[in-house]
Amino acid sequence: MRIQKAVITAAGPAQRALPLQTLIDRDGQEKTVLSILIEQALAAGVEEICVVVWPGDESRYTQAAGRHAGAIRFVAQAEPKGYADAILCARAFIANDPFLHMVGDHLYVSSSATPSAQRLVELAAQEECSVSGVQPTRESLLPRFGTVAGRRVTGRSDLYRVETVIEKPTPTEAEQRLMVPGIRAGFYLCFFGMHVLTPAVMEILSKGAPTLSAALAELARKEQYLALEDEGRRYDLGAPYGLLIAQLALALNGQDRAQVLSQMVELLADRELRAGAGGGRQ
Repeated sequence: MRIQKAVITAAGPAQRALPLQTLIDRDGQEKTVLSILIEQALAAGVEEICVVVWPGDESRYTQAAGRHAGAIRFVAQAEPKGYADAILCARAFIANDPFLHMVGDHLYVSSSATPSAQRLVELAAQEECSVSGVQPTRESLLPRFGTVAGRRVTGRSDLYRVETVIEKPTPTEAEQRLMVPGIRAGFYLCFFGMHVLTPAVMEILSKGAPTLSAALAELARKEQYLALEDEGRRYDLGAPYGLLIAQLALALNGQDRAQVLSQMVELLADRELRAGAGGGRQ
């Protein structure tokens, strides 16, 4: 199974501006979030990329893609019908092919020599099935993520055969149905925001699955579906300080790490000095 296509969803009314934001990437270059995501997909071996956008945003996204504009195609989500519908909008582009899926309002930072997208693509091609990136996530964040449970694959500490998928479970629901042996107490395997999906997922979505999680829950009942625990980090750009934290993550994993750390130490030291001076005057 070769994964040569990717779909980036970016049409959400509350998220559509986030992929257009500019950050300094790990190579020290100024890039938009969209451009960073495109580069990660291309590095994983993808050749064609579809970006699902809000109608009328095509020109802004073309500009944000920069030198990669020629490698992408746009599909508009005509109505704000949600995340699952956004993926389904790319059905004609996908045709009958497997595809890498990334969400446009998250940024992925890996300290591994093999980036997250590449790991997922390689595993999906090897196993010839859908694979979702997951990460142990504390219970308080469950309302923000789809969550999975399943059995570890023999011989692997980071790979699970998915049996259950629930969209944004309550803590009680998670405790009853989503606990995975070996995951520390209070943590659950939540989606990383990156998947490699077979055409079967598009077929399930087209039949009315209300969410991607619902479609993946059905997929798990029909065919092999795996979850790969990623050692990298996902950063929700729409969360409070999300862009700032993502930028710090890129900087601390990039070529300018020493310079950024030095400036952070100076900033903290200056803050402590000012606090101390203020206390002395009281």
